[in-house]
Amino acid sequence: MELTPQVVVGVDGSDPGRAALRLAAAEAARRRSALRVVCAFEPDWPSSLYGASPDVQRLVRERAEQVAREAAHDARRFAPDVEVVGEAVAGDPGEVLIDAADSAGLLVIGHRGHGGFASLMLGAVSHMVAMHARVPVLVARGDTEPGDKPVVVGVDHTSEHAVRAAFEEAATRGCALVAAHAYTVPVAAWPVVSLPIPCEPDVVRNAAFEELNAALAPWRDKFPAVPVKPVAARGSAARMLVGMSSGAAVVVVGSRGHTAAVGTLLGAVGMQLLHHSDCPVLIAH
Repeated sequence: MELTPQVVVGVDGSDPGRAALRLAAAEAARRRSALRVVCAFEPDWPSSLYGASPDVQRLVRERAEQVAREAAHDARRFAPDVEVVGEAVAGDPGEVLIDAADSAGLLVIGHRGHGGFASLMLGAVSHMVAMHARVPVLVARGDTEPGDKPVVVGVDHTSEHAVRAAFEEAATRGCALVAAHAYTVPVAAWPVVSLPIPCEPDVVRNAAFEELNAALAPWRDKFPAVPVKPVAARGSAARMLVGMSSGAAVVVVGSRGHTAAVGTLLGAVGMQLLHHSDCPVLIAH
């Protein structure tokens, strides 16, 4: 069986880490990929300030190795046909995961973890990985059982990577795709607030649908078997996608927003989903 680029998952023994592991095992099976289980570790910060003793360093490493070993064992139970390797890697958790996933097809993390030995995936670490990873990042949130739910993707003029990733996800999962586009109506600037702006809501809505369908057209041609439902609504994109997440298998967003620096910042919509989504979130780098 030919394998696609491996899936990498970060674990730390926490409940969110175990959710990420189960999700990663399912993704590896779906993608016919190998799964690499990584537990990053470093001494507790008070000890590291003054130089941890060899005994403390040994205990930290042994604990991390145990977490990696147990997680790899669980992953083999979750996905018996998937080739699984587990390892403990010393270093900053975020940097370790980003580097470990450089040649991977997908990096899976929990939305948070715990401190202490083998600490990984604290909220700050998840945010760092989501912002700076060089491959797609799947964050385990909410209900990780897809059932027959669709893939949901947020669409705007910066989201070509997200749309492609969403079509690929829907095709791999054999499910429908809901493409969501949020729009606003023109509002007068402060100096001319007393002057009316001609605006017909139906015209604005129809223009939003046209923009959305234009963005979807080339991908519909490439993935003709994927059923697509375009949805355009007035309001906040973040609120719209968070609301739709309860009925989604996964929500896909781009890695940056309108004002984000290329390759460094996650857009506000992505950040809101990382905090509030009711299903896994795929950041399409």
